[in-house]
Amino acid sequence: MLSEQRIRGVLFYLSVVIFFTGIPFILSFALGYKFNSHTFKFTKTGLISIKTQPPGARIYLGSKLLPEKTPATINELLPGVYDIRLELERYYSYGTQVQVEPRKVTRLEKVILFPTRPNIKQLNQGKIASFCVDKEKGSIYYLNQDENAIYESNLDGEEFKEISNLPMGFNYPPKELKVSFDREKILIFNNHQICVVYLNQKNNLPYYQPPLILNYPAQEIEHVFWHSDSCHLVLITDKNIAVLEATPKSNPTGIDLPAPLKEGSHQINLVNLNSKALGVFYEVNKDVLYFSDYERGADGIIYENIYKLELNSKPLY
Repeated sequence: MLSEQRIRGVLFYLSVVIFFTGIPFILSFALGYKFNSHTFKFTKTGLISIKTQPPGARIYLGSKLLPEKTPATINELLPGVYDIRLELERYYSYGTQVQVEPRKVTRLEKVILFPTRPNIKQLNQGKIASFCVDKEKGSIYYLNQDENAIYESNLDGEEFKEISNLPMGFNYPPKELKVSFDREKILIFNNHQICVVYLNQKNNLPYYQPPLILNYPAQEIEHVFWHSDSCHLVLITDKNIAVLEATPKSNPTGIDLPAPLKEGSHQINLVNLNSKALGVFYEVNKDVLYFSDYERGADGIIYENIYKLELNSKPLY
């Protein structure tokens, strides 16, 4: 009987000791602290939030594979630098180092895992010299150099069809193709030529208009933009900025027009450039051109400036 009382007493006092010894650890975990074996102190912890696209990636913290998969949150991490590696079958793995700070969330939430075998599909048929995409219409336009023809398809390369031809006077390679905003014309330009082709007229003879070619042998064409009215072009060469009509009136013969056109011949020279415009941006909705050019200041030093040229039809006064 006495021995049982002693055992109960020992167990009671032992439980009390364990309780009071464990209270600091219990409270520390509850308050977000963790015992640091290196400093022998309780340290405030942080966490890492991980999200991937697609989800379901395996998470390695250092060399340890965690049971969680993305999206996941790794809690109770002592401050410091951690190696994170994310793996998903048939996707390239992702690895990085993250810094965990006390009382903070380190976010790794914009991770894209790319497939090891990308979904690539050839859209063109035949040899393509250039192309452009009309996202709003859902079309792709192709320039076939061998046939000197323009083809159109949908964004998946289906419904492939020939819609127009280029005149024989156009030289390759082209710099760019651009569709007008009314989607009735497309321009193609190279270093010294602009060609405007009317679309969807191949079998519409009563309304057929021949392609228009403008030649600029003495100037190098840098950029050409469609004006929002789909009738004018904004031309930027190595020497000037001009605006011209994209109509047969600009070139009644259709080919080999002496260049550059002069004022009164449906082209107006707006700005003479001191150098090539290295930076160019055309704001389509407002018909505003931003460009750069060099100018010598009053101090004799040459400065590069940014200019804004308004090409809309709002009144000046």
